[in-house]
Amino acid sequence: AYLTVSIEPLPPVVVGDAVTLKCNFKTDGKMREIVWYRVTDGGTIKQKIFTFDAMFSTNFSQMENYRKREDLVYQSTVRLPEVRISDNGPYECHVGIYDRATREKVVLASGNVFLNVMAPPTSISVLAADTPAPFSRYQAQNFTLVCVVSGGKPAPLVYFKRDGEPIEATPLPEPPASTGNWAPRNLLHRDLDDTKVPKSLAAEGETGGGQLLATMDPPRGLAAGREPVTEAIPETVVSREFPRWVHVAEPIYYFRHTHAPVSDGTVEARATLTWTLNPQIDNEALFSCEVKHPALSMPMQSEVTLVAPKGPKITMTPTRARVGDTVRILVQGFQNEVFPEPLFTWTRVGSRLLDGSTEHDGKELVLERVPAELNGSMYRCTAQNPLGSTDTHTRLIVFENPNIPRGTEDSNGSPTGYHSFRLVLALTLTVILELT
Repeated sequence: AYLTVSIEPLPPVVVGDAVTLKCNFKTDGKMREIVWYRVTDGGTIKQKIFTFDAMFSTNFSQMENYRKREDLVYQSTVRLPEVRISDNGPYECHVGIYDRATREKVVLASGNVFLNVMAPPTSISVLAADTPAPFSRYQAQNFTLVCVVSGGKPAPLVYFKRDGEPIEATPLPEPPASTGNWAPRNLLHRDLDDTKVPKSLAAEGETGGGQLLATMDPPRGLAAGREPVTEAIPETVVSREFPRWVHVAEPIYYFRHTHAPVSDGTVEARATLTWTLNPQIDNEALFSCEVKHPALSMPMQSEVTLVAPKGPKITMTPTRARVGDTVRILVQGFQNEVFPEPLFTWTRVGSRLLDGSTEHDGKELVLERVPAELNGSMYRCTAQNPLGSTDTHTRLIVFENPNIPRGTEDSNGSPTGYHSFRLVLALTLTVILELT
């Protein structure tokens, strides 16, 4: 007796599709059994998913008796109604027949097929690297967008566009040798008068320098070791905008693409786009990250618009603050959509904050147990991102508290009588201890 087995090859399938595995075999013997296996762990484990035993079935008996001298062609199918990522891998079809000479001997043959299950990405997002963080208004610096694509199998093709046009970027396979050129520099002190600080300009005809990779020539487009050229600013001009740097050419973009496997069989892809930021031309520029994948009929994308903050909306609670209250001043939003996320810094105009510090970082400023001396004090919130900065001021009005007699609160807003009570109590306890 002879037996040949083959499984029809399968094209890649997408998660959720229905798949039929087909095993064709040809023999002139009598059927014994058909067994389907799913192979896992590199072939070390075979999980039985379907069994047909001829000893307990008469499906083929009449056909075999009628055509016992002829070749018989059979097909066994296994249907997976809704494939998952976990169904990805090899499958085997094992067929056994009785030998024509003796029924005690069984002839075995098998075939195998690999089921390639693809999954489209489930999420895509664009964010700015290292934000919120201080960013100098007076020096050209590097800026990086990060595109994160999750849930895909295999790894997707990721690329960036600016204002709808594909960006031609220089591949950057390895991280920079020196991270100093990539780290944001600290802001100048905010109490400085901007009209007294010269603005940095990129010299005409100069395109920058600095070492990016130890094995590469210095790239022209990254801000590294620029020699500043000062521009005299009239003292009558008050501006908190970023300087309008002079660029002699279009920005040079650098692109890096990495992906890492995830435990569920998918991959997480990360793509970064780095260039020397120019707020003059990059403010309100639309950047999009697009993804092509064989499981997608059309590219998926996520887009962001680089925008400087404008018109912070500030609220103060309670709206009518009294002596001794805890006052919270909070930034709730802007007049526009801002990207990247701004950095918020609070200062008190002409003086230190209530806790003695010169400034406070965060969206919220908390003043605990405000004293009457803070009445009329002015607070400034500076919101800044790499595209620009803006200031908003608010004045604190403190009303008298009928529960606290006038003039009895200390510098921290606590009634002096409270501290006197604590002192008397402590002295009383001391006397009692000495007497005992």
